[in-house]
Amino acid sequence: MRKKLALVYGGKSAEHEVSLSTARAVTQAVDFNNYEVIPVYITYKGEWRKGLPLEKPVEEIEELRFTATEEKADDIHGFLNGEKVDVVFPLLHGTNGEDGTVQGLFEVMNIPYVGNGVLASSAGMDKVVMKQLFDQVGLRQVPYVHFIRSAWVQQKDRLIEQMEQELQWPMFIKPANLGSSVGISKATNRESLINAVDTALKFDRKIIVEQGVTAREIEMGVMGNDEPQCSVTGEIKPVAAFYDYEAKYQDGNTELVIPAEVPTDVSTEMKDMAIRAYKVLDCAGLVRADFFVTANNEVLINEVNTMPGFTPKSMFPLLWQKTGVSYPELIEKLLALALERHAEKQQLQYTMD
Repeated sequence: MRKKLALVYGGKSAEHEVSLSTARAVTQAVDFNNYEVIPVYITYKGEWRKGLPLEKPVEEIEELRFTATEEKADDIHGFLNGEKVDVVFPLLHGTNGEDGTVQGLFEVMNIPYVGNGVLASSAGMDKVVMKQLFDQVGLRQVPYVHFIRSAWVQQKDRLIEQMEQELQWPMFIKPANLGSSVGISKATNRESLINAVDTALKFDRKIIVEQGVTAREIEMGVMGNDEPQCSVTGEIKPVAAFYDYEAKYQDGNTELVIPAEVPTDVSTEMKDMAIRAYKVLDCAGLVRADFFVTANNEVLINEVNTMPGFTPKSMFPLLWQKTGVSYPELIEKLLALALERHAEKQQLQYTMD
């Protein structure tokens, strides 16, 4: 009998469109012989809408946008449990999807789901908390400063002086809780720094400012539960000043080199750092670990992405393809890991008997 697989996508997030592209790609690779695929669309307003089970892969993204004419799922618990869903694949990027909120919902409902749990998702989403945890296990990183909106409003001059004392130009200004390079700017002087912070504050109340570094951008996929495995490395060579949203999803001018041309000892060090990062965040399922590699082969961890881009042209699936795992196989492995982790949780005792 086919398992019921709910694909949850869209979301109340600046990365809504990215999520739709991911959902479309997954429908084209999942095995319909093994799974009854139920599409679940979350609108920009946060409304959950259920479509009829898919009979075939989705060709046009617009097919995934359900309007008020589709069934509105006001009772999420009854909706998913009523369908007796076997596993959920949350294809959500950014706020309300990658930050532990929807993962908490699935935990309360006791439904297996692909990917990281509440802690790993929320800590991985908050770049400040993530970096603080990396510091705890001695992972090398670029210097950074962080603050919240009220501090910027009340102490702007002091914060600018702190950044100029502790960091060097150029600086990269980022919303702490967002992905896909949304809201990120490069600053080379005070004026552009102020403008960049104002831009980032449109997307989040917490800001992180990192010192720029002259380095190659190398990434690595990690997959597994208690015994994570790493993919080959891949290098990003953007034409733009940095790997921004347009470079990732729109202009098509970014070159991805897989495997990256790095010495064996550098690749080995990256694997060690990636697994240490995976474990300190208590990750499960998958992450993409992003690094800077300097001219003298010093390795600095930049971040991990707990729900990386997942279309066949995205870095994470491409890394595993070059490691010997095809896109359909990748989906099967992640679904199996979700069921494995859920089964382990069912062994826990919740009474004092």
